[in-house]
Amino acid sequence: MPYEVQGVIARGKGQDVSVETVLVPDPGPGEAVVAVKACGVCHTDLHYREGGINDDFPFLLGHEAAGVVEAVGEGVTEVAPGDYVILNWRAVCGNCRACLRGRPWYCFATHNATQKMTLKDGTELSPALGIGAFIEKTLVAAGQCTKVSAEAPPEVAGLLGCGVMAGLGAALNTGNVSRGDTVAVIGCGGVGDAAVLGASLAGAVKIIAVDVDDRKLAWARDFGATDVVNAGEQDPVAAIRALTGGFGADVVIEAVGRPETYKQAFYARDLAGVVVLVGVPTPAMELELPLLDVFGRGGALKSSWYGDCLPSRDFPMLIDLFLQGRLPLDKFVSETISLGQVEEAFARMHRGEVLRSVVTL
Repeated sequence: MPYEVQGVIARGKGQDVSVETVLVPDPGPGEAVVAVKACGVCHTDLHYREGGINDDFPFLLGHEAAGVVEAVGEGVTEVAPGDYVILNWRAVCGNCRACLRGRPWYCFATHNATQKMTLKDGTELSPALGIGAFIEKTLVAAGQCTKVSAEAPPEVAGLLGCGVMAGLGAALNTGNVSRGDTVAVIGCGGVGDAAVLGASLAGAVKIIAVDVDDRKLAWARDFGATDVVNAGEQDPVAAIRALTGGFGADVVIEAVGRPETYKQAFYARDLAGVVVLVGVPTPAMELELPLLDVFGRGGALKSSWYGDCLPSRDFPMLIDLFLQGRLPLDKFVSETISLGQVEEAFARMHRGEVLRSVVTL
């Protein structure tokens, strides 16, 4: 018998979301049903509602979540009922060319649940990032469940499911920030501040936070930024160079996802430095750079997919650091809300008033 639960639905482009009854099937082979305990309100969910990802409406929103496994299907060995898990949107297959070369964080065959969750009239739902977690219970592929210590509160643990992991991983995994490096982070929302935190954790000697909002710059200082630059008041490239002895930063992390801020990142790095793009652009955006500058400056231009994380490796380790008091993930939680307050949370996020609103169930 399917589970009958309440979930947050986006029915059409730009329409306010609604809380509706959703039918969640019993898990089939390789699937799990998870009772969601908390789910962060991520900007990607707003992108879905605005039609910025695709037009497969209606969407079941939410993806940055933690919960408890309630049931598993045939052949599932990764998790069992009662396990406390963080949901991830890149279930590693283990068999594709990336996995077989020992690079599972690049898995090219990640997968989701095979069955569909539906509305009561049978309309199939498209779950955000293959998860759909603004809901009391959700159906996912078992590989999308990563077991972690139940001592971590779900409103904190769930944040590793997307934005915070993306930022931490952009610094730690993609950018390979190490002791003594200088780092600049352009864009200081949730992902950018997580990159600041990651750079601090890695031992960067100077971390420069760049934004146009002084409130966000204050948040960045709280996560470990040593210097801040208001890009609305001064040229960020010149400011970053001035703060790094005229050379530019060793690693520049672009957490906005726009051509103009990417160019700033490109020219704000030192020779042979690294640019990491973790901000998500829209399909229409294009970038133009002089090819001679790309050649002459050397270094590396990287894109960070989900912080190049491997959930089975990174989630438990980061939760352990949180429990040891070494990784203040709780600072990202601006407020906790109910399912019926997601639309209001979108508005506050759009205005830059919160780092993360978190739905608790």
